[in-house]
Amino acid sequence: PRHIAQIKQKHGIIERENYNKPKSENAGQPQCPPEKEKGNYGSIEVFWGDLMKMKRTRLTMEHKGTITIETKRLVLRAFVIEDAPLAFANWESDDNVTEFLRWQTYHSVDAVKEVLAEWVENYADKSFYHWAIVLKEINEPIGTISAVDMDEKTNKVHIGYCIGSKWWHKGYTSEALAAVIRFFFNEVKVVRIESQHDPNNPNSGKVMQKCGLKYEGTLRKADWSNKGIVDACMYGLLAEDFFNA
Repeated sequence: PRHIAQIKQKHGIIERENYNKPKSENAGQPQCPPEKEKGNYGSIEVFWGDLMKMKRTRLTMEHKGTITIETKRLVLRAFVIEDAPLAFANWESDDNVTEFLRWQTYHSVDAVKEVLAEWVENYADKSFYHWAIVLKEINEPIGTISAVDMDEKTNKVHIGYCIGSKWWHKGYTSEALAAVIRFFFNEVKVVRIESQHDPNNPNSGKVMQKCGLKYEGTLRKADWSNKGIVDACMYGLLAEDFFNA
């Protein structure tokens, strides 16, 4: 994907008339303790205000932006315009790479430069995460990994990735994904990381499994790609499972 949509965080509003309603009409909301209910309206308002403030604080991701991450064989870093020729040569022009993806193969370096220009501009947004996967051995970008979607209310990020076909089956993609997973859980404080793949592209699912994501089911005709409307095999990993592993 070329860019991520702007993320808008919306906070819930507690309506005053709900405070004294029976519990059955406040399903899913914590109830005021008896001692608070006996107090004046102002104390109840403060109680609810403090409670919701704590809830929002707990659910806020700590965005860091596309910082550089280093692994044994890779460097994950922000793209620069100068990456265009190698990006074009190593994966953007590779029909094998785009077979199950949404974007089509590029046919010129100039077209790739336009995409990179958008990404570089988006780096000013700390909630934009899009890394070049650079292989240390040759000091060239060989693919990309990014947060293609996120939900600020649930602290969820959806990760997408691709790598040039000449570097498939060498463990580079899983090495990059594992590093990004650690970053999002440890630094950004996400609650859930998820990804998906076309059932006809099982090797992508093997990368997810290798990095600890669990298969959660297949959504029928729930996605689209260069193959048309397709099924989506969903994988997810929760922070609690990651830290307790």
